[in-house]
Amino acid sequence: MNTLKNKIDFVALISVKMANANGDPLDGNRPRTDYNGFGEMSDVCIKRKIRNRMQDKGNAIFVQSEDRCDDGFNSLSERASSVLKGIKDRDEYTKKACETWLDVRSFGQVFAFKDNKEVSAGVRGPVSIHQAVSISPVDVESLQITKSVNGEKKSKSEARASDTMGMKHFVRFGIYFVKGSINVQLAEKTGFTQEDAQTVKECLRTLFVNDASSARPDGSMEVVKLFWFEHNCKDGQYSSAKVHRCVQVELRDGVESPESADDYVITLNELPGLHTEVIEGV
Repeated sequence: MNTLKNKIDFVALISVKMANANGDPLDGNRPRTDYNGFGEMSDVCIKRKIRNRMQDKGNAIFVQSEDRCDDGFNSLSERASSVLKGIKDRDEYTKKACETWLDVRSFGQVFAFKDNKEVSAGVRGPVSIHQAVSISPVDVESLQITKSVNGEKKSKSEARASDTMGMKHFVRFGIYFVKGSINVQLAEKTGFTQEDAQTVKECLRTLFVNDASSARPDGSMEVVKLFWFEHNCKDGQYSSAKVHRCVQVELRDGVESPESADDYVITLNELPGLHTEVIEGV
């Protein structure tokens, strides 16, 4: 196997226009924001989209969305048992799991299920992703909606239901800064390969392909640019923090309320000796 040999860091810039990038279930599914009004996308949300793209590309995925299940299993425990049942050695268990599912050897996974008391195991994955935060504070707007049909048949004794009210929430516009890294030492343990890294890169570039919904219509979310940094050694020539900081995004002079990515100046301050790819996203 062509196991990953050099550390990788990456930065993705995501534009959100009239869409709900990541709803907060504790706030009526309004787009996530911090106390200062900056938009947020959780690392879990981003990993979910990467997993979906991995699946689109024909890779076996352990943590599947219910609506995208492609193997007929209704739970993680069933999916694990179909491959790992009977394996009692923890090292063999995790090795088999990593070989089978790309997201396990990428992000890691905890295997602890009631129907398998013989083995519980945890895998630390080499791919880590930060919570994404918008460059500028975002304007969150809400739209009241109605439906003009009854969801269920009404009996004669029941009065006719009035139109049901609901709400849709969206970010008018924002640029979100996504950053992450791939650790070589953990890649060696899970069997994460150079080819797997290329898959992750392509998934990030095309993050919103097949991701459309009423909250995120096609074209409302886009990967503006992807910066891919490959070091020449295991531990990295520079710290991940320093690499992530070399991408600067600032509002253009005179712009107070950004409406597109063109309202920002994107600057890459390249670090000496660090191989860098700048990739246009989708």
